[in-house]
Amino acid sequence: MITLGIETSCDETSCGLVNDRLQVLANQVYSQIPLHTPYGGVVPEIAARSHLEKIDPIVRAALAEAALDIAQMDQIAFTRGPGLLGPLLVGASFARALGRSLGKPVMGVNHLEGHLASAFLADPGLEPPLLCLIVSGGHTELVRVGEGLQYVLIGKTRDDAAGECFDKCGKILGLGYPAGPILSQRAESGNRRFVDFPRALDQRDNFEFSFSGLKSSMLRYVETQTPDFISAHEADLCASLETAIVEILVKKSIQALRSERLETLVVVGGVSANSYLRARMDAEAKKHGFRALFPDRKYSGDNGAMIAAIGQWRCNHGLSTADLEVRPSLRWV
Repeated sequence: MITLGIETSCDETSCGLVNDRLQVLANQVYSQIPLHTPYGGVVPEIAARSHLEKIDPIVRAALAEAALDIAQMDQIAFTRGPGLLGPLLVGASFARALGRSLGKPVMGVNHLEGHLASAFLADPGLEPPLLCLIVSGGHTELVRVGEGLQYVLIGKTRDDAAGECFDKCGKILGLGYPAGPILSQRAESGNRRFVDFPRALDQRDNFEFSFSGLKSSMLRYVETQTPDFISAHEADLCASLETAIVEILVKKSIQALRSERLETLVVVGGVSANSYLRARMDAEAKKHGFRALFPDRKYSGDNGAMIAAIGQWRCNHGLSTADLEVRPSLRWV
């Protein structure tokens, strides 16, 4: 069985193909970063128009990569939310029309469940119960995943997400767009104890996050120093910020594993590609007798393979859904 997945929730147009053993047969991604760079952020209208232009060639490219014909698809999964309304509608309309023309079932799936499924691509034998940490530009959440994909929210951010904090602080430092990945690269050569940035909500057994104060702290620090000083210590500031974010993510995740009496943690979402987060989380998990699992970096960001994977995983476990309604504010917990 082969599932075709379509992802158009924000600024990547992607199509992935996954079989019933959760093996990726193809994954094509078109990034819109060059289109949005002049504006310093995603422009929804531009994003929607770009998806409309690219979705058909991206699907064709995925089929060519897998050396498959469109008629060989058994089902189609698409992101129905959360995300930007215009981009979501492009993907949903394409998927529904394709399903109707082929006479194949179509499944609308949750984008955040797709990120969870990127861990299943890393370990096809992975089964709940487990703890999931989603870290991205829009989400920072700790969720207990039970059998049958039953979710219990353990804790979430009260304000900015971790990825949002990376991007905003990178912008404060003038690192360009998107600033988060650039900041992490600069951090590799910096002094991680140069500035002791705050770790909010650092109490034991508190699983909520807050990163807005960290962003404000970076802004105040930059405003009190000369431009030459900031330029000279740019890597140190990047490293200090990254350390503050990662330490709080790691600490709360390990405490939540212990509190929920779980053995496995999956870390997914765009920020899960961060090398320092991977190293620290893996080391701390092993130290305390837990397992930390990360998706392959090419599946950490938004991609069609993860959407196909959650559609296929649901089908494998008899959990298919026929809900095709687009919901920009769709929740998964």
